[in-house]
Amino acid sequence: MSPRTLGLKSGIGLVIANMVGAGVFLSTGFMAQSLTPGQILLAWVIGGVLALCGAKAYAEVARLVPEGGGEYRYLSSLMHPALGYLAGWASLLVGFSAPTALDALAAGAFARAVVPGLDPRLVGALLIIVLTGVHALGLHLSARVQNGLVVVKVLLLTAFVLVGLGFGSLSWPTWVPPSPAAAPVSEVLGSLFFIAFAFSGWNAAIYAADEFEQPERNVPRAMLIGCLAVGALYLVVNFIFVANLTPAQGTVVFQYDDFTSLKGQFDQVTLGQAVMAALLGPVAAKVMSAVMLLLFISAMSAMLMVGPRVYSAMAKDGFLPAVLASKEGKPPTGAVLLQGAIALLLLFTHDVRSVLSNVGAILVLFAALTVAGLFVAKAKGRNPSMVSLGCAAVYVLSAGWMFYEGFKRSPSLLGWIAVVATLGLGAFALTRRAQRRPA
Repeated sequence: MSPRTLGLKSGIGLVIANMVGAGVFLSTGFMAQSLTPGQILLAWVIGGVLALCGAKAYAEVARLVPEGGGEYRYLSSLMHPALGYLAGWASLLVGFSAPTALDALAAGAFARAVVPGLDPRLVGALLIIVLTGVHALGLHLSARVQNGLVVVKVLLLTAFVLVGLGFGSLSWPTWVPPSPAAAPVSEVLGSLFFIAFAFSGWNAAIYAADEFEQPERNVPRAMLIGCLAVGALYLVVNFIFVANLTPAQGTVVFQYDDFTSLKGQFDQVTLGQAVMAALLGPVAAKVMSAVMLLLFISAMSAMLMVGPRVYSAMAKDGFLPAVLASKEGKPPTGAVLLQGAIALLLLFTHDVRSVLSNVGAILVLFAALTVAGLFVAKAKGRNPSMVSLGCAAVYVLSAGWMFYEGFKRSPSLLGWIAVVATLGLGAFALTRRAQRRPA
């Protein structure tokens, strides 16, 4: 067993670091084109409630299975090892590596906005290499660096909120969207796709459960406290946006994809930059670019810290080479290096956005299956709490609705999931057969 180097504060920090990224600085800009301020804030409240339901259900799963490895371990224990195997491979290839590459590219783009002339891909690659080294060298160094980045992230976000509340308007906004929704309820529910992306990451603490002091207590609390804190932050931040920006000013977010994919360079691509420019001028908007850079670095660090714990757990169970497993008192160095290498490969060879769009449904599927595992545990007599079962039901139903909407928009998604599942289950069967073969 690894030494227990993580406490409740570190767990909350991991959750916050994984959750707070670009999503909260973009989503409302899109929503403001068809929704009123009140409808936008209501959508964020609904998204927060759904995230808390997921966190509460996961907290109960973490109490029943207080081990590291995330969905791989949970699905293996509560459902079937084959489902855990599929979830583990999804984590390795796209759950962490692709978002790390995407954040590295975005960090590079914001670095170029601060210091013109920098090569965004090289900056992103350097960040991946440095952070990979930090998390591969030692558990204590890894925890200290991650905790330090979280402190910086919280301070920067606090400063942003103080500027917004201190220099901005506190009156209820009176603007109307340029294209009001004909069916507001449907539009609010549809906006949850944007909001779900902004809230993703609330389950970050589960992946390193083996390294927590009292994991059965601290991991669930870290998820719930972290999710609640981020939800409150998101409401305040989005009030600042709707109170100080018009829908026309919010259209800067439509340039974000071109900016982070290096197709164009713009002074403002997030609502944070737009607010700072409106309240304090263009220099403040440039400062906000530096803030965005640090937010992405913190998120990359968190993913490079927790993701390899999944591959380490798989290696211990014989599903991946033993070199990826962690040793007594040391981080899973081989797994950290593997994730860093895959992230670098994706950074230089693939359109990472297309990779993420193809597998987002897979990740939602495994989260929903993990939550549904509570009902399996109940059937087996393990007695999860009724509150957690209710939250699990809400989360599974919301995930089912998202799948339904996703299939309507892209019917090929179902076939793609079926192909991935078939290949993954085939690989699982071959691995099992090899494990049973006498040495």
